[in-house]
Amino acid sequence: MDMVDELSEKDERIVQLLIEAGLNKNIARVIVYLSKVGEAISRDIERAANLRQPEVSLAMKELKEKGWVKERELKKKGKGRPLKSYKLTMDLKEIAKMLIEKKREEIRKMEKDLEELEKLVGLK
Repeated sequence: MDMVDELSEKDERIVQLLIEAGLNKNIARVIVYLSKVGEAISRDIERAANLRQPEVSLAMKELKEKGWVKERELKKKGKGRPLKSYKLTMDLKEIAKMLIEKKREEIRKMEKDLEELEKLVGLK
């Protein structure tokens, strides 16, 4: 079994900033990990992103609904459930760009609302 890449300090910082930009914590961890490794099975994601299996499942469900992740079944020997492998459908740059634009739009609206409030209460 090859070593599962852990998230580096820079990766962890990206995760934090993605959360601040509006992503759920588990989803942010999954996205950053997948952007590093390209494709991974659930168990590797759990280990590297430091998440429990149900957390990874929920994150994947949401990511598939957003269209950010695709899954494929891996053939495996013997009985039991087939392994699923996951990969991002767009790169981290594109995802970050969408989040940043959405957040900047929210900030612009907030600035406008604050200015209106200032006028209405006579601060300006």
